[in-house]
Amino acid sequence: MALSDIALCARALVMIGAAPIVSFDEDTAEAEVAGMLYPAIRDGMLAGYPWRFAAKGVWLARLADEGVGQTDTGETLFALPGDFIRLLSLESETGGVPEFEVRQDAVMCRADRAYLRYVGRMAEASFPAFFDLALMTRLAAEFCLPLTESASRAEYLFKRAEDQFRAARLADAQQSTPRAIDDFTLIGVRS
Repeated sequence: MALSDIALCARALVMIGAAPIVSFDEDTAEAEVAGMLYPAIRDGMLAGYPWRFAAKGVWLARLADEGVGQTDTGETLFALPGDFIRLLSLESETGGVPEFEVRQDAVMCRADRAYLRYVGRMAEASFPAFFDLALMTRLAAEFCLPLTESASRAEYLFKRAEDQFRAARLADAQQSTPRAIDDFTLIGVRS
């Protein structure tokens, strides 16, 4: 669909019978509500599932060795990327990192190098159509109460948003071949 943040909000507003916006800077209640709520709702939707379309990977930079990069327990702090939303996995050169902790804009672990797979913030034009629809429905649900004061309509839209979120997760999960189980001890015992 290739929609912008304004287009997503405008369509969500139309879903609740409100006037669409052309800018977050308009002097209207719709623009004010959309401008305040949109970034948090978008990031919440991206954080709510390990989306394949938003998955990224990067070797992390160690924080400066001025007493910040290394903790007193021998763990290392690595800076998280600016577009970081949700951690999917953390690996070192020897394999998965079994223990780690995310702290504000850094991740702490016992490794010299760390490769981060994560869900990252991205341009709205890159969202697939199934995510656009789920996001618009969620936006409509969130915008409904402050703009229409209809609790029953908001409740209906939240249920619809959950259904759309579930459908979007299913569509995203079908975007690659399922992983085969290579070594499963119960099957090996049968032989």
